[in-house]
Amino acid sequence: MGFWLGTAQEITEAAHRDHLEAIDWCGGVYSSEWGFAKLLHWLRHNPGKRDKLGTALENCDMVAATLCGITAPREVKRSICAMGHKWLWNPRWGGFPPQAFFSKLDPLLDAIVNKLAGDYHTSDALAGHLCERWAAELGLRAGIPIPVGAFDAHWDAIGAGCREGDVVNVIGTSTCIIAMAKHPELVPGVCGEVPGSVDPHHIGIEAGLSGTGNIFEAIAQRAGTNVAELSHGLQDYRAGQTGLLRIPWDNGDRTVLVNAELGGVTLGWNLVSTAQDELFSAIEGTALHTRIILERMAEHNVPVDRVINAGGVPQNDHVLNQVYANVLNKPVLVPDGVPTSLGSGIFALLVAGAFSSLEEAQTKMCLANRTYAPNPEAVAIYERLYPLFRSLYFALGEPTAEPSRVGDVLPELRKIAAEGSSAVMSSSAIGIHGEVVA
Repeated sequence: MGFWLGTAQEITEAAHRDHLEAIDWCGGVYSSEWGFAKLLHWLRHNPGKRDKLGTALENCDMVAATLCGITAPREVKRSICAMGHKWLWNPRWGGFPPQAFFSKLDPLLDAIVNKLAGDYHTSDALAGHLCERWAAELGLRAGIPIPVGAFDAHWDAIGAGCREGDVVNVIGTSTCIIAMAKHPELVPGVCGEVPGSVDPHHIGIEAGLSGTGNIFEAIAQRAGTNVAELSHGLQDYRAGQTGLLRIPWDNGDRTVLVNAELGGVTLGWNLVSTAQDELFSAIEGTALHTRIILERMAEHNVPVDRVINAGGVPQNDHVLNQVYANVLNKPVLVPDGVPTSLGSGIFALLVAGAFSSLEEAQTKMCLANRTYAPNPEAVAIYERLYPLFRSLYFALGEPTAEPSRVGDVLPELRKIAAEGSSAVMSSSAIGIHGEVVA
């Protein structure tokens, strides 16, 4: 990611300098994870191949086109989700920003808008049909309808039952946070707002954490074990008992600071802190970071009524789900089964005509949920920890931040830890009590 960080900064600065509307729709910062940053880096470092560039494709579009037997770039049905969140495409300004913007940024991008031209659609549209060649390779019948693609997390959100008012945390190696709204404001620091990127009839909002499961795994590896083994006994931990406060920037910050140059911070270490303590504080840290993101969304007219934890990690991590419920002070729903790829099945059946609407498909296909309710005693502790976390998050993460007094942080962490070690909470330490609901 660091290889194209400089090009991302150039794009961000040029967009603000030219008052480009598109930069406001992607949270105010163009990320080094996105398409034009990578393409410009490639063009600058591959002079012998520049004249061979025909177009650039996101994987979801390439896979669909390949399965349909499409070889001409102009015939590819392009994903509004992929090109909107990563390539500045938006129907509001007729597709891409003006070619003049890209040529001024770097002449190597001359004619790039024309090279990316094509047919752009939401995922309820047909990309094509399975061609004879790939039908034979896969042992399937030729002619099966294939929907226009999207990013995995956006489809996973649909598979988890996401409707307006829901926020879905797709938690795996990293976290992708997906929401939708009819009339949101522009949200600073998110990974884009794109009409139709999740539900074809709503504006999709994407945010996220650059590290979640990969942070847990790194902690376990440093301790010479794995996450499953290190997690044994975490259910007995109490909120804040470790005395540690962890800002999970180990892989940078995706939202809301959008800064890949940040590194993880842990405060409160003592001589008896353990790897298991660090793991629990990392879970707390990712939940606290998620709260910052959800509050930023809510401040800008994105409804946050329900929280759904989807993706692979929540299926097997009851402690994480309960900590999120306690930190967010909201019930957290978890699909009662594996929701991964369910969204792709929903859109496939939708374009095949099996359902008349996305809502009908979700009603028939989405799983029931387990609910993790907030534990009042834990909520009270996190209401004390969150202001500390939030203050440090912005003080350490924003280069232009005003000086901040932090002398109260370590004493307060110790005080909370001491109280937690002597407290007896109702039912269980962090209050895990999930139930299955429709």
